[in-house]
Amino acid sequence: MSSSIRRPRVKRWFVGLLVLSGLALAQTEVSFWHSMDGPAGRAIEAFAATFNAKQSAYKVTPRYVGDYREGETKVIAALRSGGAPTLFQAEILLFPRLVAEGAVLPLDDLTSSLPKSFTDDLFPAAWEYGRLNGKRYGLPFNTSTPVLFFNQDQLRAKGLKVPSNWKEFGEVARALNSRAAKGFIALTESWTFEAMVTSRGGNLVTPDGKPNFTSPEVVQALEFLQNLGKEGVISVRNLSEATFAQVDFIRTKGMMVMASIANWPAAEQASFAFKLGVAPVPREPGGKVPLGGAQLVVLRGASPEQQRGALEFWKFLMEPENIKTWVMASYYVPLRQSATPLLDGFYKENPYRKVAFEQVAVAQPRPRVPQFAVWRNFLEDALEKALKGGVPARQALEEAQRKAEAVK
Repeated sequence: MSSSIRRPRVKRWFVGLLVLSGLALAQTEVSFWHSMDGPAGRAIEAFAATFNAKQSAYKVTPRYVGDYREGETKVIAALRSGGAPTLFQAEILLFPRLVAEGAVLPLDDLTSSLPKSFTDDLFPAAWEYGRLNGKRYGLPFNTSTPVLFFNQDQLRAKGLKVPSNWKEFGEVARALNSRAAKGFIALTESWTFEAMVTSRGGNLVTPDGKPNFTSPEVVQALEFLQNLGKEGVISVRNLSEATFAQVDFIRTKGMMVMASIANWPAAEQASFAFKLGVAPVPREPGGKVPLGGAQLVVLRGASPEQQRGALEFWKFLMEPENIKTWVMASYYVPLRQSATPLLDGFYKENPYRKVAFEQVAVAQPRPRVPQFAVWRNFLEDALEKALKGGVPARQALEEAQRKAEAVK
């Protein structure tokens, strides 16, 4: 009798084991390549671990692949070799290029199931950026705006106000300038220069998607920097010298610098000998600031189940509490309206960190032309030639324009 009682229990245990084994085998791997290091990178690792623990259908595996440009090189190589991830953090200039090359899968069938209450809660500028040619290819993740970092102690010591337009900016830069420190550290980098153009009401690309490097606002922005350089008011660093630019600022060799608000967490790891200030980009009436950041994209080769897993992970990232955690770790702006009240205390204690979020009201998308990812290299060459090599601004920009127009 006892043996007849035991057999069903053994069967139930064995059947349960098979079910659990089947679930484990059925788990879908979602590899995720990203460009977030420091506190933001650690937040992504924690999000993936929590997501993996709360459900058994998908396993998200994050991997840091270097900064945006390093990530771009690696993902393009992986797409060619067949080793691309499921999910990729595409910087918003690379995003349209990947779409144009057919490297990114459309997500309309998946996102059509999202409740309207959810999509209406997303800030429109970030949500709409993921649409190209009438289809959705991107999911918003990290969105930022450029800001002006400054040495608050020196500004106060000299009785100066934070500049709100470019005339005031020039005056403040000159007033902060000394034998020991430059008033401003200029980077020959396309995004911060673009902010100097859009804040004047201009654009680097025409409405019909052509390069616009010789427009009045672009020439004016570069001539403005070049004139400050001739006065000895600025120091100039290119992208390969970006680390030196940070060191110059920390060591008070430069009093102001423009960068993404997302640079703040890294700045906090440094030992400043002064109080760090943050302000909006100086703007002329009607001027805008360019949105920065990235979109999450699902790359070709992903299975239907991997695509669903990528969407589920993104939905998890978009939960208001997770957005709060992400913003506090990375200082990117919140993407959902329902998440902003959760950050009231954070922003109240750290008012400077709210600057980037407040600029979203006057923000515009970066150029969504696939070729711009190549054009910007010509623009950055022009910036370096003008600001480091002494080539007249218009001449350098005309050369960049010719090279950009030749790209097919």
